[in-house]
Amino acid sequence: EELRTHVATALGPIAKPQRILPVAELPKTRSGKIMRRLLRDVAENRKLGDVTTLTDSSVMELIQSKLPTAASED
Repeated sequence: EELRTHVATALGPIAKPQRILPVAELPKTRSGKIMRRLLRDVAENRKLGDVTTLTDSSVMELIQSKLPTAASED
């Protein structure tokens, strides 16, 4: 809740996240770019798109496995 409040104060209420899910690693391409599209897909319960460009595709499985428990904590 403290982090959500800080984001709302620093960036504005429109940027306040609904929930925060701490993960060990983010899905990144071989060039190091974060695949925000995949994070949105997971957050919105959509089928994942192409994950062949990820350096480690198991990261998405870890994020998906944590999501149901995070939703029940709200």
